[in-house]
Amino acid sequence: MGPTEQTPSQRIDGRIAELGDWRGEMLARLRRVILPADPEVMEEWKWRGVPVWYRSGMICTGDTYKSAVKATFAKGAALDDPAGLFNASLDGNQRRAIDFHEGDTVDEAALTALVRAAIALNLAKKPARR
Repeated sequence: MGPTEQTPSQRIDGRIAELGDWRGEMLARLRRVILPADPEVMEEWKWRGVPVWYRSGMICTGDTYKSAVKATFAKGAALDDPAGLFNASLDGNQRRAIDFHEGDTVDEAALTALVRAAIALNLAKKPARR
């Protein structure tokens, strides 16, 4: 199966393996928290090769940079963040992000709660009027 025939999940697997360092490990760890948060979470591979998780709308992306793995929540500004996970993109009207750096720990319970809150917000969207 060539790169264009791979599923989004296979492409994300490939990205994790390709990174081969702490960033791949961190992306895999985030994925292990996001996917089980809801059985209907779907993975996509968007733009220039970015993992994106959806459930009734975008939940978050998983960008990898030289010094960080960034989980950007599409509607993060509307989410309660009692654990204070958001540490990046704090000025925007919509998005909020969490930058994870080498050696950072992941508060998996708080991240799961944030993912579930994002899903609940997506599910609460009112249907478009006709």
